Amino acid sequence: MKHLRRFGASHVALAYSMTTLGAGMLGSIFNFYYVKLFLNKYKISEGAFHQSQVIYMVWNAVNDPLFGYLQDNSHVPCCSQRRLSILYGAPLYSLAFLLPWFPWRSYSPDDWLSGLHLMVALCAFDAMLTFVLLAQCALFAEISGLHQSRLQLIKYNQVASLIGSSSVLFCGVLSRNMEDFAAFQAFTVLIAILACGCMLYTGFHSESRFDKKGCPPGTGDQTSSQSALSWSSIRTMTWQILTNRDFQCFVIMNFFQVFILTFFSNFTMIFAEHLIPADKLPSLAKSFMYGAGFICPQILVLSSQSLLHSIGYYRIILLSFYTEFGMALVMMALGSHHYYILAFFLTINMVIIQASFSLFNLPLADIIDSDLQKYKRSSPLSSMVFGTNALFTKPAQSLAPMLVLNILNQFGYNENSPCLCPLSSPTVPPPHLKPTSSGFLKTHKEF
Repeated sequence: MKHLRRFGASHVALAYSMTTLGAGMLGSIFNFYYVKLFLNKYKISEGAFHQSQVIYMVWNAVNDPLFGYLQDNSHVPCCSQRRLSILYGAPLYSLAFLLPWFPWRSYSPDDWLSGLHLMVALCAFDAMLTFVLLAQCALFAEISGLHQSRLQLIKYNQVASLIGSSSVLFCGVLSRNMEDFAAFQAFTVLIAILACGCMLYTGFHSESRFDKKGCPPGTGDQTSSQSALSWSSIRTMTWQILTNRDFQCFVIMNFFQVFILTFFSNFTMIFAEHLIPADKLPSLAKSFMYGAGFICPQILVLSSQSLLHSIGYYRIILLSFYTEFGMALVMMALGSHHYYILAFFLTINMVIIQASFSLFNLPLADIIDSDLQKYKRSSPLSSMVFGTNALFTKPAQSLAPMLVLNILNQFGYNENSPCLCPLSSPTVPPPHLKPTSSGFLKTHKEF
């Protein structure tokens, strides 16, 4: 705890949370807008969309344990030291964020290049996200082993996430929910610069308890660097993680949580635009609705600090699952023609799902501590545990949009999805999007 005493717990928590602020600004905009951009503006074909998602799913799953093992066992400082991984990864992370928003040419419908563009954008963004955020996740477990210190990190983290998530609100208002595409592109460049600066602050000012260790995490003091990097070492440590029953239960739960979180992040805007008429909820109101879905989860977690202390994260997460299930039953019984209730349902679901997901670092940190004690390691396998968890849960980020898009297209979404109008074009909605039309809107009302 020397670095905690030297710099102060608040300063350490602030430095840690700055990466959350930067990543929150980038991730919120990326996940919220990329599906709509490629489907509605770039007019990517369903086949190319699925192909890109499959390649992304494989890469998304593989790179987490790969980077996890690299960060836990490498002797190269930019990989082995958490703060340096963030410091050097931040500029590349910000550049990868900008890839989707600038088309490589003027795309025609079903253009093969738009499919390649999506694949490159997804894989590049996820690679840098993984490299930077695995290091930050490892810092969460390694800054302090005290539960109270970790709760303080969660508190600072939620404040940073609250500020970062507001990027969706400002982006929606300034670009009119991406109708003004030039303004949208300018805003993404600004966000990339700000996010890079935030993450660089973490790289300069954060520190792990184990940065000064002479041997790689997870190995004994007598283990040579050659054996630390052997395949047998990988198999042994991975098997020890995989056979942890708590880890197995957590991964199963986390997979479905990632699936539903991705579902709401990618498709809330699409559902709202097709199911809620503009005369019932105008564009500005929808912008605030989308922003609330990203901002309110952090407010909810911050206001639940006393509950975290009194009843613990397990019961809070379990209660959120019951609430989601109950709200889904009520919404299904009411139907989609209750527009204001539907808007409330979409927003509250985003809030609850994201809020409970924000607590998932706590059980993983406890699993890391338990692994450290059980196998008497000199340093924890923080990145490997987070990476192995991602190996099984990250595929849900690709399965969700593929499955949902396939279902939507069965009800005519591929035929009725609006193309984002150019700046010089009028913004009058086409007839098939009006509340009285047939097609996608009417089909969903019939349920």
